[in-house]
Amino acid sequence: MQRFPLAEDIYWIGAIDWDMRNFHGFETPRGATYNSYLIIDEKTAVIDTVREGFGPEMLRRLSGCCSVAEVDYLVVNHVEMDHSGSVPWFMEQLAPVTLVTSKRGRDALVEHYGEGVVDGWDIEVVGTGGELALGRYTLTFLEVPMVHWPDSMFTYVKEPKVLLPNDGFGQHLASAKRFADELDMNVVMEEALRYYANILMPLGNQIQKTLHKVMELGLEIDVIGPSHGVIWRRPEDIARIIEAYSAWSSFQALPKVALIYDTMWHSTEKMTKAIADGIAQEGLDCRVLNISETPRADLASAVQECAAVLIGSSTQHNQMLAPVGGFLTYLKGLRPKDRIMGAYGSYGWSGGAVKQLVAAFEELKLEVAGSLEVKYVPTEEDLAACEELGREVARKVKEKLGA
Repeated sequence: MQRFPLAEDIYWIGAIDWDMRNFHGFETPRGATYNSYLIIDEKTAVIDTVREGFGPEMLRRLSGCCSVAEVDYLVVNHVEMDHSGSVPWFMEQLAPVTLVTSKRGRDALVEHYGEGVVDGWDIEVVGTGGELALGRYTLTFLEVPMVHWPDSMFTYVKEPKVLLPNDGFGQHLASAKRFADELDMNVVMEEALRYYANILMPLGNQIQKTLHKVMELGLEIDVIGPSHGVIWRRPEDIARIIEAYSAWSSFQALPKVALIYDTMWHSTEKMTKAIADGIAQEGLDCRVLNISETPRADLASAVQECAAVLIGSSTQHNQMLAPVGGFLTYLKGLRPKDRIMGAYGSYGWSGGAVKQLVAAFEELKLEVAGSLEVKYVPTEEDLAACEELGREVARKVKEKLGA
């Protein structure tokens, strides 16, 4: 199979999942990859494996670069099943081989595959600053707990300056090309944002600490090989994705407003359009997203990207509409910070949805810029109030960001 070198004697040997459209709860319209890397030296190492069922594809790629018998080490950076699902199978294919992981990684392997299985493996436990000499190349390990599991670890190949950060800097993006600069960078960054928003948003503090730790260690980086998606190799692209992670993890936002809503008989929809007009009158852009028609992953991306988020819902049985409630539950898990929020919606003989939305925003400790309820069909006066809400929120965004 075709070789994909990252540096001299370092190869991508992962697997492509063209058909995946959902990854533990969010949509992946462009598929995925499970990236594994091979380092051929006096001692040969494999960095991470692939999801269960994709092992034979990875093994064929490995065998196209070297003999299976030449592999000395299997490094496990992270035990989530999309990376470790093939570990037990590979431990049989590569035997004898030493498995290298963190203490938390070993514990997680036991919890996933059982003490009886893991006890039969030769395991070398490493920690932050630990090194493994392969010959010309040296592997340095950096534990990064909760980026995004307790066992998460980065592997850095010191001499060629290659960072293998597992779930850091990735995207769910199936492609015959392996490098970011071979694709439309707008698509790559769109998928990087979608990946970050839906997996890493609640871990901003930990990611900030990790970025600072990488800087403190003075790691020079010529290549970033994540465990999903394409590889970063041009200096300008590496700088771009690191800067994006720095901004996303500190909850920086664009001067835009997201209007996320659902509607029963178009009244809340009419309110949404009027609010959008008010935002436009203040010179700001907005994204208008119908919850029932928009993938949840895109809704999360909008929350990550936009400085203000207004959520609209009709009231049904004294509650917000079920799709809105489902998204709100999802949003609570992502724990967004530093966003201006607002709530609006239409109701019939009794309300409830808008109050529930405001209460949820307050629970998340987010600033509530305003709320608005309309009975049945909005009048011209009601629509004017909606426009004013849009203008007010837009002004708050401009004041906050200095836009």
